[in-house]
Amino acid sequence: MSSSDAPPSSIAAVIVAAGQGLRAGQPLPKQFARWRGKPVVRHSAEAFAKAGVAAIVVAIPEGAEAIAAERLAGIPGIQLIVGGATRQNSVRLGLEALAAQAPDIVLIHDAARPILPGAVIERLVGALAVQPGAIPVLPVVDSLTEAEGELMGNPARRETLRRVQTPQAFRYRDILAAHRAWPGAAEAGDDAQVARAAGLTVALVEGDERLHKLTFASDFAAELPPMRVGTGYDVHRLAAGEDLWLCGIKIDHTHGLAGHSDADVAIHALVDAILGAIGQGDIGSHFPPSDPQWKGAASDRFLAHAAKLASTAGYRIGNIDLTIICEAPKIGPHREAMRVRLAEILATGIEAISVKATTTERLGFTGRAEGIAAQAVATLLRD
Repeated sequence: MSSSDAPPSSIAAVIVAAGQGLRAGQPLPKQFARWRGKPVVRHSAEAFAKAGVAAIVVAIPEGAEAIAAERLAGIPGIQLIVGGATRQNSVRLGLEALAAQAPDIVLIHDAARPILPGAVIERLVGALAVQPGAIPVLPVVDSLTEAEGELMGNPARRETLRRVQTPQAFRYRDILAAHRAWPGAAEAGDDAQVARAAGLTVALVEGDERLHKLTFASDFAAELPPMRVGTGYDVHRLAAGEDLWLCGIKIDHTHGLAGHSDADVAIHALVDAILGAIGQGDIGSHFPPSDPQWKGAASDRFLAHAAKLASTAGYRIGNIDLTIICEAPKIGPHREAMRVRLAEILATGIEAISVKATTTERLGFTGRAEGIAAQAVATLLRD
């Protein structure tokens, strides 16, 4: 900020991140989901810190303290509070949390607008030298009309309309008083509405198209690469007295595979391939062998979990290429049943599943029939 602006210590921010963000289709509230390599809420928090804002209050959902602290770790001046039932409640609680600092200026921002240009902050703060409030706006470029049911009504004058963005800037004491005076049962569209209801004038400054609000699943999907590829490899020891499970099919054999779960080496390799494609670690990080609940567990549960994580991340199964490495049993007689079972678990077509087998010409542990290995490649396509 320029030297003519208020000193950074007199400027605070409230980031509203207390919603559930269900329309964004994320496995957790969208403000904590990753977007362009960072959690959504972290983008604007870092922008405020970079602009010299000393105190940043973030209103979060109840029970989200741990994930919010992790997503915002290392940013100076962060204070977490539990938000209210409405946006206006959350803002008021954030403003009340700043009472001890009593800053001259407060910037109120929606976490769902991650890109926050410093120039917008400068324009807002500059406008407060004249007015008690200021908001960033953009012109309306499309033609507008009123709707009469499903029919076109009267045209609306776009020349007098503006698209309103955040952050919205106010003199702290003025906007705190306005929020305290706001009728509790009324819905407030934004803080400028609260300010106007209290008789405050609000200046309009130039906004920025980059202040786009992330709302729908497509806002996140557009950031995803169209294809992801992962590989997996696993080995299990053959032992007497164990059942032999491969690709979710129980096979009659003299020996079975030993492991904490049912030791389905083929599915384990495939789980790692899917998890690797979406950057979610490996099977051990999701189902640790030290956890007694997975003792003897059917591995189809692990594969279904990996497929669900892939779907949550915005991807569907493109194709699976699985190779089982062993001297015995013969895989050929079971291949089609294996493909059917894997397609069933993954909720995809059998044509997307390839199961192959090979030997090591009696070399190594698989050649000596001491164990079975499997390797898998998973291709995921953006949904």
